[in-house]
Amino acid sequence: MATDLTAPGAATRPDITSIQRRTLRLLFTTQIVGGVGVTIGIAVGALLAARIAGTAVAGVAQSAGVVGAALLAVPVTRIMARHGRRPGLVVAYVVGAVGGVLVVLSAVTRWVPLLFLGMLLFGGGTAANLQARYTAVDLAEPARRGRQLSLIVWATTIGAVTAPNFAALADRVTTGWGLPPLAGPFAFSSAAFVLAAVVLLGLLRPDPLLTARRLAVADPPVVAPTDAAPVKVRAPRGAGMRAAWSVVRERPAARLGIAAVAVGHLVMVAVMAMTPVRLGESHADADVLRLVGIVLSLHIAGMYAFSPVVGWLTDRLGRRAVILGGVGLLLAACAVAGTAGHHTPRLSVGLVLLGLGWSGTMVAGSTLLSESVPTGVRPSVQGFCDLVMGLAGAVAAVVSGFVMQFAGYPVLTLLAAVAAAPLVALALRPVPTGAPDEEG
Repeated sequence: MATDLTAPGAATRPDITSIQRRTLRLLFTTQIVGGVGVTIGIAVGALLAARIAGTAVAGVAQSAGVVGAALLAVPVTRIMARHGRRPGLVVAYVVGAVGGVLVVLSAVTRWVPLLFLGMLLFGGGTAANLQARYTAVDLAEPARRGRQLSLIVWATTIGAVTAPNFAALADRVTTGWGLPPLAGPFAFSSAAFVLAAVVLLGLLRPDPLLTARRLAVADPPVVAPTDAAPVKVRAPRGAGMRAAWSVVRERPAARLGIAAVAVGHLVMVAVMAMTPVRLGESHADADVLRLVGIVLSLHIAGMYAFSPVVGWLTDRLGRRAVILGGVGLLLAACAVAGTAGHHTPRLSVGLVLLGLGWSGTMVAGSTLLSESVPTGVRPSVQGFCDLVMGLAGAVAAVVSGFVMQFAGYPVLTLLAAVAAAPLVALALRPVPTGAPDEEG
């Protein structure tokens, strides 16, 4: 029988270590399952939208999933703040599953509004995968937070690599059942989200966030050997976005964490989204899809495959050092990709650097943010971060298309580099070392 950690003082350090290991194994597994579901939707979403609504709105339908993930972060983290990580993750996956079902129905009925609603709710799967990285550090030792968060980020690599094979299989199987082409993968995604929700509902016990709160009451705060700055502010439990922003505004380390995550995501999306268009300018239609697949696969490898190394460096060198390294890689990526012309190998190098830079800002920024705020308000602050990150990515996707059309790819990469540059100044600002006062 598991130790009851719902009462203050009930948990001992060996108990916490065991619970953390079990939590990481569970999150790693569900992250793979959820990652498969999300990646299948990304892989075929634009193609399905083009068949239902036309090519002109295919990109908008795809962006609906990004916006949905950002907006759903608000209610999901509110649930987490009040009831713990487990119900919040379960609700997010269930909403994503409902969205997948609605997308399938839109393919059957060819009703465009239903497609947009389905894609919006489908973002629940992404919201759950993003929140899983924060769940990994609720009970993590301060010196291992970066590595344990990055382990969950790395699990996404497995889902991203295997998802295209599942998409093709799901499409063949469900076409035999009478579903329209490209609808089956979304049915498979819904099943994956439901499976992840059921596993978390049954096995994520005790809840890591609620356990961390009990420990914060029973024990004095642990001082982290990182960049978190102490601010004597009482953290309201169950706080919303307004209270989250109030806490972030008074904590320089938290502001840096959010800025790193959001800016890194903005630069990555802006450049990555228009890279297939850039390849289409210089290659025949018969070669474009093959080259896009190769280049974007290398980019995804840069994003996720090396995240354990990035996590280790985050713990070893410090959060701000890795954020600065990530920004440097983003600037290098913009320079290499922007000057590649029609040289595909050089463009591929630029996209790999872009993925590595994103990994640095995401892992180090998320770790710094999580340890910079009290446990009571932590879910709301993390949800606020994902909201800002998602909206930044959505804006980048929309604006990049206009920049590409009227100014070209080199100008787009230049503007992306300009957007990343202020993050260097923010990261170089001295921040006192310490830990947040957990209960004010």
